[in-house]
Amino acid sequence: MRLGMFMMPVHPPARPLYETLAEDTEKSLLADALGFEELWIGEHFSASSEPIASPLMFMASLLPRTRNLTFGTAVLNLPNRHPAVIAAEAALFDHLSKGRFILGIGPGGLASDFELFDYGDPRTRERRMLESIDAIERIWSQDPPYDIPGEFASVKLTQAILPEYGIGFMPKPYQRPRPPICISVSTPNSPTVRLAAQRGWGPISSNVIPRLSLASHWETYRSACAAARRAASGGDWRIARNVIVAATDAEAEARLHAPEGSSRYYFTYMREALKRAGRLAYLKPRPDMTDAETTVEAIMEECVIHGSPHTVEAKLLAFREQVGPFGTLLMTGVDWSGPNGAWERETMHRLAEEVIPALRRRITARAAE
Repeated sequence: MRLGMFMMPVHPPARPLYETLAEDTEKSLLADALGFEELWIGEHFSASSEPIASPLMFMASLLPRTRNLTFGTAVLNLPNRHPAVIAAEAALFDHLSKGRFILGIGPGGLASDFELFDYGDPRTRERRMLESIDAIERIWSQDPPYDIPGEFASVKLTQAILPEYGIGFMPKPYQRPRPPICISVSTPNSPTVRLAAQRGWGPISSNVIPRLSLASHWETYRSACAAARRAASGGDWRIARNVIVAATDAEAEARLHAPEGSSRYYFTYMREALKRAGRLAYLKPRPDMTDAETTVEAIMEECVIHGSPHTVEAKLLAFREQVGPFGTLLMTGVDWSGPNGAWERETMHRLAEEVIPALRRRITARAAE
């Protein structure tokens, strides 16, 4: 069981960008100091509440100041940019990090970005994503000339090539043949999970979906791996989850439901954003729940693992037995306004120093039985 952190991030939109960037940097450095193994950062172009437009740029600023973290994009929304740009920038980051990099990809999830880049239709987004990653992998696997036709963006570099000076040559990654690739999944019985199994990618399951959806991800992934004659490994599967660890169960419960708590703000924000996008069903703890029954409180109780260190350890063990043998828990980073900074620092310390070591021992013991 590895421990990482996932940050969209989500902040109140009135907060200055320089302030939230400093906060997210501080949180990332703390994660590294505590031995978190991965840091995943989201990409959004058109929301001051989710303000990081370039996760690669943000993560590059952390490289000289970290030792333990492997960096992942969660995710690069491939329809947003030309595949040659993504291929070159991702290869550059892979070299800067000397391989501390996982390429997380997706078709996009923010409605305002869909409008901004003019690709609102879901099927079109999926086709653009697949065309883009195919082009990126071809760029990384060959030297020029490049002639990769596409429905949405072609890659052609056949004339201006001077081999003796390296002109016309696209950069290849530090990791060969390429960095590991992961893809975001957020719906039950997701066809994207099947695609990940077919392509040898790792699925990253969203932090806001119920346990039933997560269990379907593992079943779909295992079945699709078998069909592709590939062994399914839980070590390739990451699940993001909101976590609150406090000294006592009562204290964690109070922090979860506190009016000023970032968990309440986070899930209020997600509920409203997905409802307006017509995707509130993703959040429903039970498929038969009405929209009115899908309250913020109901979503938080389903999606936030909270309690004392002992309780969170027990909940995580039961959670893993219910949904499947995921190999990495990605704790979701939240906003640090008011008391939330102290609360989340405590969660990070207790999770890294108490909960995960105990959980690893129990998982190892059960595997040996």
